[in-house]
Amino acid sequence: MAFADVNFGEGLLLVLEFFLLFAWIWILIGIIADLFRDHELSGIAKAVWVFFLVFLPFFGVLLYLIVRGSGMRDRTIKEQADAKKEFDSYVREQAKSGSPADELHKLSELKDKGALSAEEFESAKAKLLA
Repeated sequence: MAFADVNFGEGLLLVLEFFLLFAWIWILIGIIADLFRDHELSGIAKAVWVFFLVFLPFFGVLLYLIVRGSGMRDRTIKEQADAKKEFDSYVREQAKSGSPADELHKLSELKDKGALSAEEFESAKAKLLA
């Protein structure tokens, strides 16, 4: 079949088929990700679910959504909340520790004010740059 022989209706049907294929792949990836995100499920149960998803895909997806669909949302929200908490703690930790340039500037100001002697400044600078 040449590309020139495809009419508008067949082209729309082809686009719809590609959309449904990618939606199906997205659903399968989402279910498999949820399956391995759940730590309460045993390895054998995960293997059985993967078997159903691979060899009986439509039945497996429908069965998974019926049986375990209510917990998918909760597990996704918990994972996102944990990721946000870890990111926030990382940002707070990085904000507390200044860069070496900031620390060197603070040491220079202390030396200029007379709070540090030249020897103390040099030793602190050596520790900072090491």
